[in-house]
Amino acid sequence: MNKTYTLITGASSGLGSAFALCCARLKMNLILIALPGSAIKRTGEELRRLYGVDVRIFEFDLTSKVAFEKHIENIKATFAVDFLINNAGMGGTSPMLSSTPQMIDKIIQLNISCTALLTRELLPQLLQHPKSYVLNIASMAAFSPIAYKTVYPASKAFVSSFSLGLREEMQEQGLSVSVAYPGPIMTNSNTSQRILLQGFKGRLGLFSTMELANRIVRQTLAGRAVIVPGWWNRMNQKLMGIIPSTIKVRLISGAIKRELQLTH
Repeated sequence: MNKTYTLITGASSGLGSAFALCCARLKMNLILIALPGSAIKRTGEELRRLYGVDVRIFEFDLTSKVAFEKHIENIKATFAVDFLINNAGMGGTSPMLSSTPQMIDKIIQLNISCTALLTRELLPQLLQHPKSYVLNIASMAAFSPIAYKTVYPASKAFVSSFSLGLREEMQEQGLSVSVAYPGPIMTNSNTSQRILLQGFKGRLGLFSTMELANRIVRQTLAGRAVIVPGWWNRMNQKLMGIIPSTIKVRLISGAIKRELQLTH
């Protein structure tokens, strides 16, 4: 148990994969959690070969209670985790009447329950180290309710509140908790299409996943509480703090509604 590990959820693609690469470059040993059937094993092999770090792979659905309990118990018993990155999450853009109960439940389970439960499960481990870190991934969507997304921004507002509360609770125990609010990320073809449809404004807050991961990890290790990457996103955050909620939700939701109309 001399080796310490960084645990990353949702590590097979997008921002999670970039976090894995960023942490491997910093010579961190990794525990990568991803859904079965992803390319996570190949990612793990490449990181071992390129950076000489130990990489352990766990393929399971975090929202499966049985799988969660089995694998997390194994991880707790076997590895010393000093950095937890709660990256796994899901969203979706659709009117509430078109959203299935199963989809709503999945967003709540993954974005809210898994973030809180995994953090709680690993807290005793994290607190065994003189210095340890938790990084939770929220979203710019956390700063306002949004129609046609409804559940997603609410779930990310939970991540924000949970992170800042936990940080205050843990600040004298050597555990630094950070929460990041990335804006749009070009992670897959559907997301990319939506961002490009928003034109110049949609692209202003945009980063490559690698650049975003580097910025977020660097600021987490520096002990920053709130991480809003990019001047455009920081300006948006300040504006959203000033504009009344009823106006804010109408402005943002109008853009989402137009986007939905363009893609259907």
